[in-house]
Amino acid sequence: MSPDPAARPAQNETAPSRSELEDQVREARRELGSALDELTTRLSPSYQAAQLAHGTKQAAADVRGLLSGNGLPTQDPHRSRNAKVLLGAAAVGAVAVAVLVVRVVRR
Repeated sequence: MSPDPAARPAQNETAPSRSELEDQVREARRELGSALDELTTRLSPSYQAAQLAHGTKQAAADVRGLLSGNGLPTQDPHRSRNAKVLLGAAAVGAVAVAVLVVRVVRR
């Protein structure tokens, strides 16, 4: 079977030289290595724990701002959502404690 004529460069185009191909391969390897490093970092448990801790601290600061009259952050909808979730979790926790106290007092 003969090679596909469409795969060959046109008469007026020249194929990349060996050094150009080697440069392209080196660049592709560098990009792949960089992508793998980033994925390894993002998937590491310590990175995930640090991100969770940072998000929780930020949400607590945003709730503190809400309760002090500054309102919720408007620049980042994720921060607003996280603050609302933290506030809701605190409310559910308070209700659970109140229910337990009422049950203990009734006995």
